[in-house]
Amino acid sequence: MIHTQNLRKIFRTEEVETTALDDVTIDIGEGEFVAVMGPSGCGKSTLLNLLGLVDVPTAGRYFFLGQDVTDWSERRRASLRKANIGFVFQSFNLIDELTIFENVELPLRYSRVPASERRRRVEQALEELGILHRQKHFPQQLSGGQQQRAAVARAIIAGPRLILADEPTGNLDSANGEEVMNILTQLNAAGTAVVMVTHSPTYAEYCQRVVHLFDGTVFSEARP
Repeated sequence: MIHTQNLRKIFRTEEVETTALDDVTIDIGEGEFVAVMGPSGCGKSTLLNLLGLVDVPTAGRYFFLGQDVTDWSERRRASLRKANIGFVFQSFNLIDELTIFENVELPLRYSRVPASERRRRVEQALEELGILHRQKHFPQQLSGGQQQRAAVARAIIAGPRLILADEPTGNLDSANGEEVMNILTQLNAAGTAVVMVTHSPTYAEYCQRVVHLFDGTVFSEARP
């Protein structure tokens, strides 16, 4: 599914040049569950942004679903991203002014899915994640665990082949963290590939493989 070849990402300002990733080559197969670990500032989130087609590398090549997408325009990358990738963030990133139903529905609106089909799919996702009874509530009316479940529902609503999760349990207590990990495990068991950034060795054990980054490079790869 994913192959990166000597990826490099440099951030530049007028006075400072920072190398966030340097010579990163990794492969992620269809249906894999991979954890990315390492100290703060080692390039984990930068790597996720590149894999998610949100950003482009300074050097190196990125192959997604057999296509070299390195030099694609933002429009082409956005189209591929919408059809294949879902994102889950530590801070949930729900829109406070929208209800839970409306938040989860957003990706389908962007894809111009008919209203009746949107309702069916959103209600099904919320039911599967146990928060259908909260569909008319606003994010701030939900617990942290419920907000993250809504964020997961939004991520999977379009049926992506890949979920990118950036510290999805970072703002949750242990019980809700385990709940989110169980949901990601179930999605993976159904065939969705998951790449998760985490600081937790406990949650990394849910994964099939752990990639350790250090100073922007792949330090090691192991199986829990």
